[in-house]
Amino acid sequence: MAGGWSRDGAVSEQIEASIADELERLKTRRAPVGESLTNCAECEEEIPEARRVAIPGVKLCIDCQQERDGRAVQRVGINRRGSKDSQLK
Repeated sequence: MAGGWSRDGAVSEQIEASIADELERLKTRRAPVGESLTNCAECEEEIPEARRVAIPGVKLCIDCQQERDGRAVQRVGINRRGSKDSQLK
């Protein structure tokens, strides 16, 4: 694919780098750190000791964590192509 003055494969490398950056951001954001709570931060139920040991820094019980994971997170994308459809809105 021709990319102006860029070398062959530069676009693919940029896409792969963007994906790798996003995966790293997700891994670091989701990893709890610090001391685990004994009771859930949302419902105040006791967090089982096995969960506290398995996931250091855990703040939520299993039920609350599953509920939070099930919520749809809307992310706004950037239209880099500047298509005519996006300009008409």
